[in-house]
Amino acid sequence: MNVSAVMIVKNGARTIRRSLESLREFDDVVVYDNGSTDGTQNIAREFPNVRLIEGEFDGFGTTKNRAASFAVHEWILIIDSDEVVDEELLRALKTKPLDPRTIYIVNFLAYYKEIQIRHCGWNNQKIRRLYNKSVTRFNDNAVHENIIDEGMKKENIEGNMKHYSYMSISDFIVKVDRYSTLFAQGNVGKRFPTPAKAFFNGLYSFFRTYVLKRGFLDGYAGLVIAFSHMATNFYKYIKLYEMNREGSQRSE
Repeated sequence: MNVSAVMIVKNGARTIRRSLESLREFDDVVVYDNGSTDGTQNIAREFPNVRLIEGEFDGFGTTKNRAASFAVHEWILIIDSDEVVDEELLRALKTKPLDPRTIYIVNFLAYYKEIQIRHCGWNNQKIRRLYNKSVTRFNDNAVHENIIDEGMKKENIEGNMKHYSYMSISDFIVKVDRYSTLFAQGNVGKRFPTPAKAFFNGLYSFFRTYVLKRGFLDGYAGLVIAFSHMATNFYKYIKLYEMNREGSQRSE
């Protein structure tokens, strides 16, 4: 297989073993760890096809590009420590002729704990994950990073990535804080939301997830997801508002 799997991770011990098990048939797996303190590195070292690299995190886009630079192969499959390659996707990666000018899009099946989420906007998401690093790369966005597609074709690839993103409600709380902070830091001085925008954006995010995207059909998990979307949107704008305000006060 002429594809390297590349993962950036911090404190992924709860999920990384299942992810790396799904990658055993890859001859090159790069795990780029940025400061784990939960034993993630020791788990990665158990797998003979894994090369553990330890380095800094300075935004998702930049860090993914740095991690990909260590890959042996030109073709890069980006995978997170809470994601699992299924058999159909593995078979496609082994057999499909790949065009260097094409970015391949993977279908995602989302889970909360072991519960598959079929609504909330999480079901069957299509995400760019396979590309040739000699032709393109990720943009440098700290969050909402993506593979640069200018002049590129895009094509779906068979199979699925199973995403076990949240194993407890505490995971939602940690990610709300992390992602909202990264958003605010990346937009300070560029966007100027108000507290009212933070409130109504959060409120609409809950309505969109729980009602319009039928999150209520996912039971209590749908409620948790909708509330976390609301909290993320509220906090990312209110944090940005606060950072802008503190910045203007320092400049006076």
